[in-house]
Amino acid sequence: MLNIASASELPHVRIRANEPGPLIDVPELLRFRDLLWTLAERDLKVRYKQTALGVIWVVLQPLMAALIFAFVFGVVAGLPSDGKPYLVFAFAGMTAWNTFANVLNRVSGSLLANGGMLTKIYFPRLILPLSSVVSALVDSSFSLVMMFVLMAIYRIWPGWGIVLLPVWLLILVVMALGLGLMTSSWMVRYRDVGHIIPVMLQLGLFISPVAWSTTNTKISEKKFLLVLRLNPLTSLLEAFRWSLFGQGAPPLSALAYSLVFALVVFWLGMMVFKQQERSFADVI
Repeated sequence: MLNIASASELPHVRIRANEPGPLIDVPELLRFRDLLWTLAERDLKVRYKQTALGVIWVVLQPLMAALIFAFVFGVVAGLPSDGKPYLVFAFAGMTAWNTFANVLNRVSGSLLANGGMLTKIYFPRLILPLSSVVSALVDSSFSLVMMFVLMAIYRIWPGWGIVLLPVWLLILVVMALGLGLMTSSWMVRYRDVGHIIPVMLQLGLFISPVAWSTTNTKISEKKFLLVLRLNPLTSLLEAFRWSLFGQGAPPLSALAYSLVFALVVFWLGMMVFKQQERSFADVI
C-alpha cells in the first residue's frame, strides 16, 4: 500500500517578488557585462549593414550639417564664430550635440527594439539602455577624431583645457541617459513619446549654441543670455568648444547648474525606470 504524503510534507518552491534592491545593482550588471558588449556590437553591425559608406556616415552627417550651418550663419547671416573658421566652429558644436542626441534617441528606443528579449529571458533591463550608450559613444569617437583632423588642417591647437573634454562629454551622456531612461519607460506604454522626441531634439538644436556663439552682440545682452542659460546644454556646448579652442569659457556657476541638472535628471530617470521595469515584459 502506497503512502501519499500530505501537501505540507511535499517539497515545494515558493515564488515571491524580491525586495526592492539598490537603484543600480552594479554586481548584477557586471555579471551580464558580456551581454552588454554583445548587444552594443550587434547594434553597430546592424546599423551600418548593407550601406555603401558604412561607418563613414557617422562623420559625413555632422560634416554636411556643419557645412550648411557655416553657409547660413557664417556667410549669409555673418554671425561671429569666436575667431575660428565657421566650419570648425559648427562641427565642434555638432559633435557635442550629436553625442547628446544619439544617446537620447537610442536609449529611448532600446526597450521597444528588444521587446522579444524582454518577454523571453531574464537579464537586468538596464543592460539594454547601457548597450545603446556604448554604441552611441563609438559613433561619437569617430566624429571626435574628425574634429581633431579639421583642427589640424586649420592649424588650431588646443590648450590645457583639452584634459577636461571627457568631463563635458560625461555630463552630456549622463543627462541624455537620464532623459532616455524616462522616455524609454514611458514609450513602452505610450508610443506617442517616440514621435515627440524628434520634435524636441529639433527644437533643442536651434535654441542651443550648436551653430552660433553666445558672443553675438544681441545674444550676449544680459536679458537674453540669462534665458539661454536656463538651457543646461548651453554651458556644456560652450565648455566643449573652450576645451578645443581655448576661448569662450562659460562661468562656473553655469557649469555647476548643468552638472546638478544632469545628476537630478539621471536620478529621476533611474527612479522611473526602476519603478516600471517589472511591467515591461507584460506591456510591451
